[in-house]
Amino acid sequence: MSISADAIRGYVDLMVLSLLRSGPSYAYELAQRISNISGDEYVIKQTTLYSAVKRLEASELVSASPGISPSGKPRTYYQLTPAGFEHFHVKVEEWLSTKSVVDRFIAEATEGVTP
Repeated sequence: MSISADAIRGYVDLMVLSLLRSGPSYAYELAQRISNISGDEYVIKQTTLYSAVKRLEASELVSASPGISPSGKPRTYYQLTPAGFEHFHVKVEEWLSTKSVVDRFIAEATEGVTP
């Protein structure tokens, strides 16, 4: 089952920030990693990804710099700024709280229900 874009829309920035914690990356590589980590349950559209990195860059959470991909093509590499690292940690805490609340509703709604 694939995850709808609507269900994950508010967490794309968090996913990008999470991936950039390990080092600079370019958009195509980020998209591939998102697909791989999600087990292909979520495939991000390029427009969604570019909107996210541009939004993060405008917020000074990510910086962009020119570079060359392993295949030799020019690419724009994105990396976390110090503010991006801090924002990532805040958003993780927010996610954990959100997930906890939603999990409680699901647990109550499905109590005693067999699939």
